Amino acid sequence: MDITRETIESFLFHEADLLDEFAVEEWLALWTPDACYWVPCNGRAGGDPTREVSLIYDDYARLQDRVWRLASPAAHSQRPRSRMRRVVGNIRFELREGELHTRSNFLLAELRRGRQEIWSGVCQHRLLASGDNFQIKAKTVLLTQSDEAIDNLSFLL
Repeated sequence: MDITRETIESFLFHEADLLDEFAVEEWLALWTPDACYWVPCNGRAGGDPTREVSLIYDDYARLQDRVWRLASPAAHSQRPRSRMRRVVGNIRFELREGELHTRSNFLLAELRRGRQEIWSGVCQHRLLASGDNFQIKAKTVLLTQSDEAIDNLSFLL
């Protein structure tokens, strides 16, 4: 697989589309079995999720649980489901030790029950080439508003 800006952008845009369309099972299939999905509550990169308070800190098994709960009819926090659209930009990347490290900015509009929220931040992905695509080994989401009161973070970032 040729790793180019185009293939990286295509993958990150595809992931954003899956999340916006609530294709959570397809999104889960993008992850490696040793996955780590982390949303620190301090919005800073480079910390240690085992020693810091996190909004989300999931391994693959917890990601599976999260997806199952969100897809369940009993997920009251997503009834009605949030309507979302995200914009991904300022994508930077580098190869390090066999992994592709990306850093991108995002802006996410969420509409639910007549109320619109704007979420923003930085996503850091660690990707592995897999056939003609990538798999997500780790994703860290640094929310701009991570140290503010958050009403309902019951969807996937």
